[in-house]
Amino acid sequence: MAKQSGARFIAQTINDYGVTHVFLVPAILLKACAEMEPFGIVRVVAHGEKSTAYMADGYARASGKPGVCFAQHIGGSNLAAGLRDAFLAGSPVFAVTGGPITATRYRHAYQDLEHFSQFDPTTKFNARVDDISRLADLMQTAMREAVTGAPGPVHLEIRGHHAELTLAETDFPDTLDLRWTAVPPFRPAADPAAVQAALAALASAERPVIVAGGGVAWSGAQAEVVALAERLSIPVATSLNAKGTIVETHPLAVGVCGAYSRACANQAVAGADVVLFIGSKTGGQVTTGWKVPKPGTRIIHLDIEPAEMGRNYPTEVALVGDARTVLRQLLDASTGTSAPASRAAWLAQVKTLVAEWRAGLQSLMDSDVVPMRPERLCRELATALPAGGVLVSDTGHSGIWTGALVEFTKPGQRMIRCAGSLGWALPGAIGVKCALPDTPVIAFAGDGGFYYHMAELETAARYGINMIMVVNNNSSLNQEIPLIDDAYAKKPTERARDLWGFRDVNFAGIAEHMGCLGIRVERPDELPGAFAKALAAGRPVVIDVVTDHLAMAPKAWTGTAGGAGH
Repeated sequence: MAKQSGARFIAQTINDYGVTHVFLVPAILLKACAEMEPFGIVRVVAHGEKSTAYMADGYARASGKPGVCFAQHIGGSNLAAGLRDAFLAGSPVFAVTGGPITATRYRHAYQDLEHFSQFDPTTKFNARVDDISRLADLMQTAMREAVTGAPGPVHLEIRGHHAELTLAETDFPDTLDLRWTAVPPFRPAADPAAVQAALAALASAERPVIVAGGGVAWSGAQAEVVALAERLSIPVATSLNAKGTIVETHPLAVGVCGAYSRACANQAVAGADVVLFIGSKTGGQVTTGWKVPKPGTRIIHLDIEPAEMGRNYPTEVALVGDARTVLRQLLDASTGTSAPASRAAWLAQVKTLVAEWRAGLQSLMDSDVVPMRPERLCRELATALPAGGVLVSDTGHSGIWTGALVEFTKPGQRMIRCAGSLGWALPGAIGVKCALPDTPVIAFAGDGGFYYHMAELETAARYGINMIMVVNNNSSLNQEIPLIDDAYAKKPTERARDLWGFRDVNFAGIAEHMGCLGIRVERPDELPGAFAKALAAGRPVVIDVVTDHLAMAPKAWTGTAGGAGH
């Protein structure tokens, strides 16, 4: 046992876990931040607590390690709101806030307001540290909860508005259990009988489809998904979180399915007689509101969380375990087997769906119109994104444009996307770049989302976090135009534009004033040069791309008139 301050213990523990950056808005854990300096841990001071949560989320998703963020007591509510996206995405974020001082409770102390319960909906584990003797075990419990099973955010409220409890000293254990340093700490295997049942169901299928979910990325099971698909001749769709599992030029790849999707992917999943979900919660996003696949489809579900089995679709075969481990079980058990000859017709049908989808978009992908089409922007972004590069996407139209249209054709490319909070992309990408400093990171957001946390450009410049921010600048929240038109019974007044339109702002100029490189692009033929310049810049970059506000992302195909989403 070694007697030390709580501040020193926190710094030592974060270092032992291999975490290289923490994200905060002062003043919180200031002594702990000072203790981090000799370890070389970078203390990234941001301009808002929500931003710190998004940065920690991006860091966690990119590294597989817990992302760490802090906020003083008064900023706790903002941090809780910022953890919403990490919770929805299943991201292991370790959040710390200060808490009320017991001596001044119920006396209207300055900035004193209860926030502890606000973390209940946005965390897997939420606990108070009211005595220094509990810091070690509760910190370890939080880290364990963050990375085990389906990962997710956790929160500790440490007594004192600035967590002053950590100034106290006590005898801390010499080491923590370092099994909780990354996702997944354990790789459980599935019941061998279930493995055989799954293979039998796939063998009997005429039109099987694999849907790879975010658990594939957390498990590092991309190669195993492709190997199983190739062995059994099964087309592969992915969720947004699993985009990059299979290169999109692979003959078995059908693209992203769900609400933010390609029509061909939804058509393939809808046409399947057996769907193998891997590492997916089968939520409304990936299933387009549980319409694709249609109810009654035979379902095989592989997931590390038993509670997900049968939650949204009756499950014929439940494979409970780590995605990579169970896929290797399936591969081992299927040695010497091959797909039935009758499956050739299904593969040809799926190939036709993908070809028709590409052909239907080609004119827009090649368009030279000004203001430009987002489809052309996505084509050029796909060309520019290097092998191993990471695409970080905002939500809404940004998620649709990037998920469907930015083709991953080079090895090691992956997507890290917002799980629902508009504005996540910029701070999220800062966190991704902190985790992957030698990897090209390109973020994509509309101007409506970019405005949320634009101040973090200064943070990126101050710390030399050299990510690239692409702004799809149509001076609007154009995704909302159809909804607002509906509110006006399809007869909008001139003032209706107040509800979705912005001024024309040059974000490249703003970026320059904040210490970044700004590039304004108004013509499609300027895009290749802009991307080349940005990738070679060695500094944070904003590419401000002027696009047509009337260009709407396609609605999801559901087989019914009008589709889904907006």
